[in-house]
Amino acid sequence: MSLPFTPQEMLAIVVGASFAAGLNVYATVAVLGLLVRAHLFTLPPTLHLLEAWPTIIAAIALFVVEFFADKIPAFDLIWNALQTFVRVPVAGLLAYGATAQLTPGAQLASGVLASAIAFAAHGGKTAIRAAVTPSPEPFSNIGLSLTEDAVAIGLVWFATQHPYAAAVVVAILLVLLVIVVRMISKSLQTLFRGAKAQWQRLQLQWQDQQ
Repeated sequence: MSLPFTPQEMLAIVVGASFAAGLNVYATVAVLGLLVRAHLFTLPPTLHLLEAWPTIIAAIALFVVEFFADKIPAFDLIWNALQTFVRVPVAGLLAYGATAQLTPGAQLASGVLASAIAFAAHGGKTAIRAAVTPSPEPFSNIGLSLTEDAVAIGLVWFATQHPYAAAVVVAILLVLLVIVVRMISKSLQTLFRGAKAQWQRLQLQWQDQQ
C-alpha cells in the first residue's frame, strides 16, 4: 500500500513521535491508533497492529495507570526509571516499522535515531522530575506531569499533520532540555559542595571541642 508521505516526511514523523514516546509512550501509541481510526493518518502495513482496538484499549488503560502513577512525588521517579525499558525500545521499534520502505541500513539507523531521541526526552524528563520532586508541595509535580502528557499527545498529532515543523519543534525542545539539565546539574553540584563544606565545618568544630 502506498503511503501519503514521502520517506523524508515519514522520518520527520518518526522524530516527533519518538520524542513524544520518551515522555509518554502509552499516549503516543494510543493517539497514533486513534488518528488512524479517525482517518486522519495512515500507518504502513508493518504498524497496522497499532490501529487494532485491543492495542488502542491496552494503550489507553496503561496511559490511565501512568497518569496517576506519574503524579505521585517520589514514586514517579521509580516509575520513570522502570519506563526506561519501555519508552526507548518501543520508540525504536515504531521507527523501524514506520521506515520499512527504506533500505535495511537506513531503517536500522532510523530505529537507532528514534531510540536516542526517546532516551533524551525520557532522560530530560527524569532529571527535571528529580529536581522538582523534593518540593514540599505536590502541585509543581502534578503540573509538570500534566504538561508532559499534553506535549506528548499534541506532538504526536502535530507530527502527523505537519511533519517537518514537528521535527523542528523537537530539535528546539532537545536543545532546551540540554540547557535545563545542565542548569540542574550545576545547581546540584553547588548544593552538594555546600553540604560537604558544612559537614567539614561541623567535623572541625566537633574536633576542637574534644
